[in-house]
Amino acid sequence: MRNLLIALSVVFWGAVIWYAYDQTWARARYGVLFLGGVLELYVLTELMALTDSDGRANLFDDLREAYGPGNRLDAAVLSLCALDVAVTTAYMWVNFQALYVERAGRALSHEYAMAVAFSVVIIYLTWRSFGPTFLAVVLVGFAYGYFGAYAPGPLQHGGLGAERILRTVVISVDGFFGFLTQLVAAWIALFLLFAGFLKAYGAFDLIMRLAFRSAKYIDSGIAQTAVLSSAIIGSVNGSQTANAGMTGSFTIPLMKRNGVKPETAGAIEAVASTAGQVLPPVMGAGAFIMASLITGITYVDVIIAGLIPATILSLTIFVAVHYVSAPQLADANADRLVHDPLPREEFLMEGLKYGLPMGVLIYKLGVEQVTVMTAALWTATTMLLTGVSIPVMRSGAGISDEPAVAALKRTLWETLDGAREGVIVLAPVTIILAAINGVVDILTATGVPTSISLALLDLSGGVLLVAAILSMIICIVLGLGMPTTASYTIVALLVAPTLISQFFLPELASHFFVFYAAILAGLTPPIATCVAVACGIAGADFWRSCLEAIKISAPLFILPFVFVYHPEIVSAEFDSLTLTSGGFALLGAIAVIHGINYPFEFGQVATAASRLAFFAAGVLAMVYPSRTVQAGALAAVVAMYLLQSFAGRPSPVATLRSLFGLADRSPFDRGEAERE
Repeated sequence: MRNLLIALSVVFWGAVIWYAYDQTWARARYGVLFLGGVLELYVLTELMALTDSDGRANLFDDLREAYGPGNRLDAAVLSLCALDVAVTTAYMWVNFQALYVERAGRALSHEYAMAVAFSVVIIYLTWRSFGPTFLAVVLVGFAYGYFGAYAPGPLQHGGLGAERILRTVVISVDGFFGFLTQLVAAWIALFLLFAGFLKAYGAFDLIMRLAFRSAKYIDSGIAQTAVLSSAIIGSVNGSQTANAGMTGSFTIPLMKRNGVKPETAGAIEAVASTAGQVLPPVMGAGAFIMASLITGITYVDVIIAGLIPATILSLTIFVAVHYVSAPQLADANADRLVHDPLPREEFLMEGLKYGLPMGVLIYKLGVEQVTVMTAALWTATTMLLTGVSIPVMRSGAGISDEPAVAALKRTLWETLDGAREGVIVLAPVTIILAAINGVVDILTATGVPTSISLALLDLSGGVLLVAAILSMIICIVLGLGMPTTASYTIVALLVAPTLISQFFLPELASHFFVFYAAILAGLTPPIATCVAVACGIAGADFWRSCLEAIKISAPLFILPFVFVYHPEIVSAEFDSLTLTSGGFALLGAIAVIHGINYPFEFGQVATAASRLAFFAAGVLAMVYPSRTVQAGALAAVVAMYLLQSFAGRPSPVATLRSLFGLADRSPFDRGEAERE
């Protein structure tokens, strides 16, 4: 069954690559075929999960086990889903012109029955992929569309009939097949194939090796390994929760073995996985959706706009992780973490293998400025070529002991497995975005975005700060339990228009506000799915892990307000105003981190006062509209820092020296020795 999945994955990716190259099909029609193919492959993946994955002798043994005792109900339901998907996809492909153009707004009776069955399949597969939390979101969306006449206050509407809902989500080739599904099909899919190749060719191993090398130079190097690896991998993974499970299974035990508390280890992994969602050039697939939602904005504009906030967040998390992990880490020999070190020549060849495709991506987007789909096609193709050819070249040059023929066979199997891995990553993203697309189209038909806009304006009293706080709360609530792409899509369509139309915030600033706010749901209790996954791996207390995660990621809760009061920071222009605002935000964020996480050694009252003072001054330096107030807040931070250097231990100056590898001994260790 695994080989069958690989074979069908290759056929599927062949169709995706052909469309990216040829583009003769209508995108909406291609979206139908794409969603049908993804759903069929997902069902096969789920059937395979019902078998004992120890390598069966043949397909019939696997099928016999999948449909055996204990699995029959699951297998039967999945089989019915596969049958319905096949029939619906074939019908909509053959009758596309009639459904999409000739009979728009009308449908035949059997088409309504088909739409009901397909909607049930999507809802079931959504529940199977993401559990009851997201299932509730989808069901509430359908219920709100039908029972809107009973909704309270400004959310009330006349209600949509069952037939209109079915036409909206299936028959009109919108809804489940709408712009988000088409966006995944045209833009995101090839990047996830690239991610599948990266995993199959061993890129994660190289990333971990690079991260381990940092452990030689700073006291918190072991913990920074988790930050670096999770951030890089998370940037191409559309779900912070999935990323925490993927990389956390390795990084969390590593940190614990070297003395980091379970709560701290889980929190570090959760925050690092979340930070990866905002890192260019992929931004957890959010960049593609943002570029498609904002008129007149290209994907490159989104990436450039995201550079400064991503830098601020990355640097502050780096400092915070150093503060919280360095006192806990035992003496760790970084050399022993890598049991099989690569020779320099092999290391350089591996770097070329993965670096060349990224160079092609940057060149195609930034220099030639081709479409995202074309750039993704070139990137995935380049990764395939380097992934196969460089190991063979390495063998031929005598750098590797592996024979060239054996290297070719191995890399070809890795390529096939990369196609399978790409499907495994792609399927949940496609399913949840298809479901979200259906819900969003229902909500749009009811006029709820306008209602939310008016209600938010009324509750805020026209005060921007109040509106921004309420918008952040709404974004966090709507993002609970969802991956990044889904949560951002909902808030971008429901909340961002209010900030744009009622408070005249620039479009990029509004979308970055809701994007950053939406990913906070993964760190915010009581749901905090990203923290829940990480602390489950760590065996840590959930609430303590949430507290640690919030302390480490504190600037992430403040940074969205910088976009509101200093929108130039995400203007996609690097002028003096943008760089100045970015500098104030960075220094203010470090002050916030310092106040919350630094191990002050004053008395209890003085320590609490110091934390509050650093935090307040840092927030003012980040957010306040007046440059005079920002400069004054930074001056206060510097004065407090100097005072602390003379009055308290451990010395913050020595801490900074240790952070950048300039001290022989950690100030935390030195302070401990003096206390003894």
